[in-house]
Amino acid sequence: MRYALVFMALLAPSLAQAACYADYKAKRTDPLRLHYGVAEIDAPCDKRSAADALRPRLRDAGWELLTIVSVFDADGLEERKDSAGSNYLRY
Repeated sequence: MRYALVFMALLAPSLAQAACYADYKAKRTDPLRLHYGVAEIDAPCDKRSAADALRPRLRDAGWELLTIVSVFDADGLEERKDSAGSNYLRY
């Protein structure tokens, strides 16, 4: 029983971690195309980690990450939905 309590105490911080999202800007060349999007990030919730997580996802789809605008929790999703359009939670 004691071991179960210790295990749960160690596990609790990872279960309590809030969802993390990033809004970003990306581009394609030839012809030049730009897009703004919002993505869920499964990494620490900071700009550097978000860039590291998002860069390969965008690259696989033919996009180059330009910048992470910001990172935020679920409270910031709705206000960005219209701006991101089809790139809302796409990558």
